[in-house]
Amino acid sequence: MPSRDFPRLLGLLLGALLLAGTVPAGADDTLVIGKVSDDPRKHYRRLKPMVDYAVERMGDLGITRGEVRMARDNEQMVRYLREGRVDWVTETVFSSLLYRDRAGSEILLRKWKKGVPDYRTVFITRKDSDIHALADLAGHRLALEDPGSSTAFFLPLALLLDAGIEPVALEGTRAEIPAGKAGYVFAAEEINIAAWVYKGLADAGAYNDLDWENPDHTPRAFRRDLRIFHSSEPLPRALESVRGDLDPAVRERLVDILLAAHEDPAGRKALHAYQETARFDRIDAESRARIREVEGLLRRLKDREGEPR
Repeated sequence: MPSRDFPRLLGLLLGALLLAGTVPAGADDTLVIGKVSDDPRKHYRRLKPMVDYAVERMGDLGITRGEVRMARDNEQMVRYLREGRVDWVTETVFSSLLYRDRAGSEILLRKWKKGVPDYRTVFITRKDSDIHALADLAGHRLALEDPGSSTAFFLPLALLLDAGIEPVALEGTRAEIPAGKAGYVFAAEEINIAAWVYKGLADAGAYNDLDWENPDHTPRAFRRDLRIFHSSEPLPRALESVRGDLDPAVRERLVDILLAAHEDPAGRKALHAYQETARFDRIDAESRARIREVEGLLRRLKDREGEPR
């Protein structure tokens, strides 16, 4: 085997071990950060500097090592939290609530992922469309991202149900839409959502407002012929949670470290690696109200389809 291939193969092996959960779980001296990921090598590079930064400030508590543990889906992350194999996890509001309800985790802080504290779902259509409200989506085709997206799947479906519109999965963009219902198809990527609406393959699409503003996801040539016809209330961009039985001293130290990290040059470097996070802050009354609204929407989805992933 050529020696230049060894680092690449080693990285692939590490990624497979992380995703499978076979890297040894942390002991009492270890803080383990977790993430649901289909690309463990990428997320390992993002999470390791952040957990190492926190561990360097916990030596007096007996925490001397930081580890990263990946889960392939929310079900596996729930097990890891229950078993104590993950101490700290960063996720969307939907997944964070799922972990709290099913694994007893505790939501700690709001994460300003990619520099922003909040985002919202926006529904888009062509400017020449007759769609002007969610109720108008009955009998129309909606492009969504994938079944794991908060703002481009869970929230759009919940909002449709809240508006009295039954969403139905379609096999493709040419599949027949049941009378009186809104059909949805998965476009896999944000740019495909915008492209399908622009080209008329879908009558409308839903993703978050950051994707709408990002020319890589919604090219300006598309936006000239598109418009937003509905926006959700803002949601926290991401949340930091810990397992419910984490040592209270470690939990409180972690909160203090994260809240102050943006004031420290080393902390800002770790934050940048951590999905370009600007800072963390406490969850204020407005954000708590939005989270409670999401809880209600989640209950609607559970009643209709079972637990979201």
